[in-house]
Amino acid sequence: MFASKLITVFQFSYFSFFILQLLLLHVIIIIVIMAIQAFHGSACCFHSHLLHSSSSTTACPPFPALRRFQSCPLTRKSLKLSCSSSDNNGDQDYLLDAPVSVGDGFSFSGGKYSDGPSPSDEWFKQGKMVKAYTIPGAGEKAKDPIFGLAMGSGSQATGDRFRWFCVKSGSADNPSVILIHGFPSQAYSYRKVLPVLSKDYHVIAFDWLGFGFSDKPQPRYGFDYTLDEYVSSLESLIDELAVTKVSLVVQGYFSPIVVKYASIHQEKLSNLILLNPPLTAQHANLPPTLSIFSNFLLGEIFSQDPLRASDKALTSCGPYKMKEEDAMVYRRPYLTSGSSGFALNAISRNMKKDLKRYVDDMNRILKDKNWKVGTTICWGQRDRWLSYDGVEDFCNDSNHKLIEVPTAGHHVQEDCGEEVGQLICGIISKRT
Repeated sequence: MFASKLITVFQFSYFSFFILQLLLLHVIIIIVIMAIQAFHGSACCFHSHLLHSSSSTTACPPFPALRRFQSCPLTRKSLKLSCSSSDNNGDQDYLLDAPVSVGDGFSFSGGKYSDGPSPSDEWFKQGKMVKAYTIPGAGEKAKDPIFGLAMGSGSQATGDRFRWFCVKSGSADNPSVILIHGFPSQAYSYRKVLPVLSKDYHVIAFDWLGFGFSDKPQPRYGFDYTLDEYVSSLESLIDELAVTKVSLVVQGYFSPIVVKYASIHQEKLSNLILLNPPLTAQHANLPPTLSIFSNFLLGEIFSQDPLRASDKALTSCGPYKMKEEDAMVYRRPYLTSGSSGFALNAISRNMKKDLKRYVDDMNRILKDKNWKVGTTICWGQRDRWLSYDGVEDFCNDSNHKLIEVPTAGHHVQEDCGEEVGQLICGIISKRT
């Protein structure tokens, strides 16, 4: 009996020691990567030097053996890696290069799509940068928390105000509609909605700070990615866009933030349309696919993997696979800079901490008798993150219109863009 207990204790101690070793190994990996980033400004400097000596040289994206992706043979003559999706055709392969000027260095393989014109580049050409929300302590360089050395450009705030990537479409003389993406996503998710709305409205879609092409400052250097900061920064952006009266469309976990803003500025809103927002107590927790980025160490590691931070986060919540050319756009920020991963860690932790409070506030605001903004909830019924249970009851109790989209998942505008565009047109036109 005593011997059995002794063996059990020994086994437990050995297991604990093994876990400790793994944690220490993860710490060492992060320290080494941050040291490289801090000292060299590019984790791929040496690789880029090789690339500049051969115009055909490419680099492989991080963790190529994960899931659908497989590495292809390395040839000594050209030092070339070709990366492809194992369940796609050969003509959908994509190539990457990593010139020193592209990223901030804290990415596992850098850069920019080089196999001809990139869908990401084409999307970027459609928008422009808008400066909004004053940077506290502007001028202070972001430093890594371990060595205290300056981080690369992708993690630095620029100027005295943050830069937001905005895409505008339609005549400025028409009523304004602002399309707000969810977490984690980009303004690109509204690419099919924009042309539908732009016929009759002045439409603006933007990337939140920390996402897409907008600034992604290192946490604690001007922006900590708290939900309260997002409310304040949204106010600054809408003021900068000079929109006096506007309809807001917002998807997913950023809905409570937009509702909080709307509650302060009801006079500015013509309509509020929520796409699969977290409405109930069951919705107040992030799904495991997102909450994993809030974990200590493991979150930092996974957030630097574009396949997990982008592909899996966008496709695990609905019924469809994403086309490779669209996935390339969503991966781009995670390939060009480690700042996207750091922002993902920060917002995940803040969501985990404050999402319940914000969902409760949203419930109270939308059910308040003083709420005067016409509100519609559109619900993709194939959402794998947020249950439909309680949604209908909430809409009945709050007297808000509910529109069901049977074929869409969590990212409604991604799955059924044209249909969502028509729904938005119908909702707004009836209230004007």
